[in-house]
Amino acid sequence: MTYRSQRVAWAYFAAALVLFALQISFGFLSLAKYLGPDPLLNVMHFATTKAIHTNLLLVWLLTGFMGATYYLVPEESRTELHSERLAWIQLGLWLAAGVAAVVGYLFGITEGRKFLEMPLVLKLGVVVVMLMFLYNVAMTIRKSGRFTTTEGVLIGGLAGAALLFLPGLIPFDNYTLDRFYRWWVVHLWVEGVWELIMGALLAFLLIRLSGADREVLEKWLYVIVGLTFLSGILGTGHHYYWIGTPRYWLWVGGFFSALEPLAFLGMAIYAYTTLRRSGLAHANSVALHWTVGSAIFSAVGAGILGFAHTWPQVNQWTHGTHVTTMHGHMAFFGAYAMIVLAMISYALPSLTGRRDEEGQTPLALASFWLMVSGMLGMTMALAAAGITQTYLERILGLGYLETQMKIQVHYLMWLGTAVVFALGAAAYIWDFVRAGAPRAAPPAAPARA
Repeated sequence: MTYRSQRVAWAYFAAALVLFALQISFGFLSLAKYLGPDPLLNVMHFATTKAIHTNLLLVWLLTGFMGATYYLVPEESRTELHSERLAWIQLGLWLAAGVAAVVGYLFGITEGRKFLEMPLVLKLGVVVVMLMFLYNVAMTIRKSGRFTTTEGVLIGGLAGAALLFLPGLIPFDNYTLDRFYRWWVVHLWVEGVWELIMGALLAFLLIRLSGADREVLEKWLYVIVGLTFLSGILGTGHHYYWIGTPRYWLWVGGFFSALEPLAFLGMAIYAYTTLRRSGLAHANSVALHWTVGSAIFSAVGAGILGFAHTWPQVNQWTHGTHVTTMHGHMAFFGAYAMIVLAMISYALPSLTGRRDEEGQTPLALASFWLMVSGMLGMTMALAAAGITQTYLERILGLGYLETQMKIQVHYLMWLGTAVVFALGAAAYIWDFVRAGAPRAAPPAAPARA
């Protein structure tokens, strides 16, 4: 590593991977509710396993974003973190809040708001953690006197995520109002400010892995930011179709949601044109695989598959079916999970004192292909299940349980491909563990102008 304080990123990455493994475990428990046999039928119901599965997704990705930021900012600012100690305290508080939330879900302690089930006191703890995080990063940049566009977009995305968490603290007795403002958090995170975080991490990786000109690449970031704000904010309307809001949201949500794939398409073109000019000659080929894969999978999962059912004329039939599950799995994996795994793969050789080529183990490459093929298979299985479910339930009028029995074969396909994905995740985590902890860090480096 270039700067001693970057070693804290390794701890965040390790925590993120542990949470990733737990998320996959609860995914299998949720699938067991559809397919059976369910080993925890009388212990944990579907609402609990699903809440833990989805919340662990959000928590491990945010943990990965924090670790990536603590690695990236010293590199970009050319200085040590403002306070490594504060970063360690932040990690402890963050994980304590996450563990408390999961334990609470197991005992039914929840606000009952989908994706925002965490009790209010823990949400306030998250606010404290995010303030500590943003303060530490801002002070690091301030003392360096160097502020790049990549850092600006990254900090803008992180600050936006913190700000947009605040509507999740406000309870509403009216169901429509509660649903309306809940999407200010959930949608404007994953289809708004998180896209800025992804774009910044993608720019950082492409600059480092391709050797391309920083000025050219950072101009692309402005395009991505513009597309994200143009489509993402009013694109929230596609969540307002069927919750009791005025009819104009059908038009607003439909039109601007149709523009949302442009941001992800821009990222894919961005990565392709960069690497087409520079080639794939960097020694860290695993990080290259994850970086390129993220750009492609996000364009397909978040862009094309999201576009496929975002129109109200289509969504009226597919809403609440596995068509949404299909889109959600591939979109989250491509846009956010893969970019976090790319950052870990890029930073790991440096953090553990190895050369880039030493990290290119057969296991590391196998983990990439297993996870990619497993996720692609899950997406296809869920697409088949969702389309069949839509036809049987919404067109033919069959009951929910009767429909579920008829699509069991698709759940078997889902299970088989999920096992492939889990094997890839296990290989990735084992490769991370085998690389070891950060070695003796260099002396603290002074800031460079």
